[in-house]
Amino acid sequence: MTICAESIRIAIASDVATACRAARHAAEQSGFDRTRSYQIATAASELARNVLVHGGGGTVTVSSPGHRNGIELLAIDHGPGIADLALAMQDGFSTTGSLGGGLPGVERLMDEVVIETSVGAGTTVRASKWL
Repeated sequence: MTICAESIRIAIASDVATACRAARHAAEQSGFDRTRSYQIATAASELARNVLVHGGGGTVTVSSPGHRNGIELLAIDHGPGIADLALAMQDGFSTTGSLGGGLPGVERLMDEVVIETSVGAGTTVRASKWL
């Protein structure tokens, strides 16, 4: 059961900032301190940017799952998927010339990260941080 959720459509660059703000606000409302709230917001920003840049758009949902105290981020796109997930999880790997810290950074910032991807069918990332 999810207590509250906000789904943000990611279609343009400003939507990344919207997802970041929504995640920070939800984290603060859930009782996270300032540092951990900004960690969650940073993870949301990275996921939203990946949805936009690599997936061509999609959604980021920020929720407080009812079964456990914390914040869950769910990023979904229907882009090309990730051909080599192990490689994509390495610091410095990028298909777009960026620094390549997005997914590895999310993994460091959050307590649990589950990635489902299929070439040609898109990617879903569920990232959770618990109180």
